[in-house]
Order: sequence, then C-alpha cells, then structure tokens
Amino acid sequence: MGIVITAAATAVHTDPHTPASAVDLAGRAARSCLDSARVSASGVGVLINVGVYREHNTFEPALSALVQKQVGINLDYLADPQPSPGFSFDLMNGACGVLNAVQAGQALLATGTTERLLITAADVHPGGNAAADPDYPYADLAGALLLERAADPGTGFGPVRHYGADGTDGACDTGGYLDLDTMGTAGRSRITVRRTPGHDARAGELAAAAVASYAEEFGLDLDRTLVVGPRTAAADGPHGITGEPHTAAPVLGYRRALDGVRPEDCDGLLFVTAGAGPAAACASYRPQGW
Repeated sequence: MGIVITAAATAVHTDPHTPASAVDLAGRAARSCLDSARVSASGVGVLINVGVYREHNTFEPALSALVQKQVGINLDYLADPQPSPGFSFDLMNGACGVLNAVQAGQALLATGTTERLLITAADVHPGGNAAADPDYPYADLAGALLLERAADPGTGFGPVRHYGADGTDGACDTGGYLDLDTMGTAGRSRITVRRTPGHDARAGELAAAAVASYAEEFGLDLDRTLVVGPRTAAADGPHGITGEPHTAAPVLGYRRALDGVRPEDCDGLLFVTAGAGPAAACASYRPQGW
C-alpha cells in the first residue's frame, strides 16, 4: 500500500491593499486542493498545518484549528452530511515541516486512522506584507497536499529521512524572533530573521549530502530521479511571488515537476528540503501512472 498525493495547490498573496493572512492563504490552498480532487471538506479526517510565520505573530490557538474552520472540515460531526470526527494540529519544523507532516501522515493513513489527510503550509509576514520589509526573506504564500492510500504498493512516498550537519556547535544558524529591545508598541507586526554568514551555502551542501545518502541507502538511480528542492521552487514560483518560498517550497516544487515535461527515463521524484539548523530531510516519491 502506497501513500500518494491526490492533489496539490498553492495560494499567493498579491493584493497590496489588504494584509496577508496565513489562515486565509492556507484555507485558499486547501480549498483549491480539495476542489481539484473533487473531495468535500467533510471527507478529510486529519489536517496538519506546518507554517511558521503568521499574522500578528499568533501562536495560540493552534492555527490548524483556524484553518480547519476556514476550510469547513468536520465542524459539527453530528450535523455534517458525512458525520465523522475531524482532528487538526500544528507541526513546526521550518523548511522540513512538510516532509515531517508526510511522515506523520504515512503512519496515520497506514493504520486506518483516517482515509484522507490534508497538509497545509503557509507563511506570512506578521505585519501583513512581506514585500514591505527588505530584511524579511520569505514570501507570503501557502501550499496544500491531499494524501490518501493507494492500492499499488509501488507508488507513493518512500521513507522520510532526516539529516543534520556534522561539526556544528549546536547553535541554530537561522532564527526568527521578536526583538524585545526594538519592537516597541508594534511588536505584533514585526519579526527579526537572523541568518549566520554562509547559511545558503551550508544548506545547499547539506541538501546535496542528504540526497547522496538517501540514494545510497535506498538504491535510487539519481540519473533517473527528478530532485524536487527548495531552490527549484524558487526559480519557478507562481506569478506575483516576492521572496523565497519557505514551508510551502515542496508543494511549489512538486507542482512545477508535474506541470513540466517529464524527463526521459525518469522513474520518480526525490523531495529534499533544507533549512534552519542546518537540517535537511528527504523522501522519494513515485506518482501514480509513472
């Protein structure tokens, strides 16, 4: 039995006259994803939200519950036309969050805990407009993946593996935080993102090492594998994107891979993410019909 992506969607904030909302963007991506799969909101049993940056620096209640309400997923499991309980939770691990959610989803789907699982990833500047803050690197955007079981065990996700950089002193090389000394009365609309010099190079090197290690462990032929990485997504994001994709990068990369021309003799995909830590994660994926 394989765990496959039934549908994927993205949503990007482009209206400069209204503030961006992680809840709104995640909800838009989720609804588009469900519409593409022709699945009603009540057909989703579990929602995992993996975004990090939110409007007004909101951390409670869990944004997953707000996204669940926005999408209309099992709000009243007694009155709903398809009565069933719904469950949602936040899972925060930066750029690797989507693959962490896939790993959790594999367990939930394999045990029959749910028939369908929805992953949402949305990041917005707490002030509502990432483009207005030159020191904030990420885009106001969201992505969503709908996962289900498939009868063919040869399709879907392989194991998810996580990797850390050797020789680090334990200090995180990237961090987003509230600077209490400078935020003043506008703290809910500000965020400080700190990156140590050479972060991008270290993340790229770790991602390359992770791909090589994963391929060796599982016998992947990289000449026949399309690697879906965060920089791939950044190079061909949706129209209007300003800044880097963050937690939604794997969704953007996956959409690009499916929308593009399939390389000759390509057997499948390999998702790779890399970010704060530095840390990386990999998971192979074979779409249905490949």
